[in-house]
Formats: sequence, C-alpha cells, structure tokens
Amino acid sequence: MDRPCNPMGYDPDELDRQYNARASVSNCLDYLREYADASARARQALNVSVAVPYGAHPDETLDIFPAATANSPVYVYLHGGYWRALSKDDSSFMAPALHATGATVVAVNYSLAPGVTLDVIVGQCRRALAWIFHHAAQYHGDPARLHVSGSSAGGHLAGMLLAPGWQDDCRIPANVIHSASVISGLFDLRPLVHTHINAWAGLNADSAAALSPQFRLPVENCPLLVAWGAEETAEFKRQSTDYAAAWTRNGFAAQSLEVAHANHFSILLTLQDSNSPLSRAIAGLMGLAIADD
Repeated sequence: MDRPCNPMGYDPDELDRQYNARASVSNCLDYLREYADASARARQALNVSVAVPYGAHPDETLDIFPAATANSPVYVYLHGGYWRALSKDDSSFMAPALHATGATVVAVNYSLAPGVTLDVIVGQCRRALAWIFHHAAQYHGDPARLHVSGSSAGGHLAGMLLAPGWQDDCRIPANVIHSASVISGLFDLRPLVHTHINAWAGLNADSAAALSPQFRLPVENCPLLVAWGAEETAEFKRQSTDYAAAWTRNGFAAQSLEVAHANHFSILLTLQDSNSPLSRAIAGLMGLAIADD
C-alpha cells in the first residue's frame, strides 16, 4: 500500500469528477434502461430459474440460466451501480450470447448501500458464490469451472471474491474460482473516501484499505481479464491497469483489454455480441469456443 490514495494529485473537485461515472456519460440513463430491457428479454427467451434464494435475506437471490448440457462452465455476474443501485433484474443481458456458446449464466442480487455496509455486501456475494459452487450441477454447471465477472462496483466485488482467507468459512476450496473478468472495476477504494461516493459507502482510511482487492490478491494463480473502456476517466483506467500490474507482479496470468469506442456503461452491452473482443476474451478464459463469422 505504498501508493497514495490520490496518486495523480487531483484537487478535490477533479478527484470527485474522476469517480463520477454517471456524469462522465451524458446519456448514461439510456444504457441503464437497455440493461433492464435486454435482461427482461433474456428472461423471456431462455429457460431461467428466477429469484433462487442463496440466503435468508429477501435480497439474497439469483437468476440462473442453465446451460443446455451438463458440466458446462458457469458465468457468475456481479452488477455495478456503486453498491447503491441496480439489481439482478438489470444483469442478465449477456445471458443469450453466453448461453449460446455453452455456459450456465448466474446473475447475483445483493443488498444495497447505505442500507447495509460494503462489508455486508461482500459477505453476501461470497455466500452467493458458495451456494453456486454447491448447487451448480443442478443447473448443468460444473463447480470446477466457475468464472466470476463484474463491472464497476461489481468488479470490486469480484476482486473481493478472488481475495484469500474467507473460503474455509463457506466450505469451499480456496481455488473455487476457475477464472475471472473484471470490467471497469474499483480495486483501491482509498480515493473514494474523499469523494461524494462516501456519502453512501461510509468508508474510512482503514475500512477502505481492508476492502480493496488491490491489497488482497489471491495466493494461487487464477487466470484474469481486466477490461475497461477507452472513453472512461483516467482514474477508472488507472484502477484497472494498477490491478492488472499487481496481478502480474505476483506471477499470475492477467490479460488487459481496452475496448475501443466504449464508455463506462456501453462496454457491458458488447457482451450481447458473442464475437465482440470482450466476449471472445471471456469465452477464452472459460474454455468456450466461438465460431468466427
């Protein structure tokens, strides 16, 4: 943790602007509506088990799209929304493309800040992954081939699932995650303490460091894709490149992908196309073959 929380020396207003994802895209609400609409279409088009509980709280549910055949890889998606917005209902727009390539797809729901702390959200996502591991076979999934993915705050949560030290408590193997993809993620939360985001994140210097995947790297290799949009702010890009660099310093396998002409929100919609660079990179990590056009 030798880098300062504001490594580029931004003044307070600029630091806040760098992390204001919605303000960085003028029509961001259009993208959020498309997340919801395309996810609804996916639930109508595919066989899906909706709101499957993984815990006792009403927010602790999953939407599961079983693969066509048994022992298929499982794509587990953790939504963004800065821990305070969106849900699983907005988070299955990639299911048709991934299902067509042979994957089981799971969209994870969790409680939102400020109603709960980030610690609680991380714990929910960890229990969700444990549930998926123990029940994957019921949905044609192979528990030995779990791929964890997330965008923005969901990228942070995916990073916390990759972190060591919690798996024994959930009765799952330390190497439960076969591969992972983090998209436009937040991996060092310390800068957020000094932004408007902390109004609901409720972080201090100690909790921000403790909840930062940048400082909680796994002890075993896990193939990783770190992706971001070319049109994102400099700080979102730095968060991704720093995380990938830390991964490779540990001797782990990490791919980096900057998606051309993509912003913080549009990058995700490229997952609807199985031949997009992002989809192909994720499919490769999952061992899925995509035919060339």
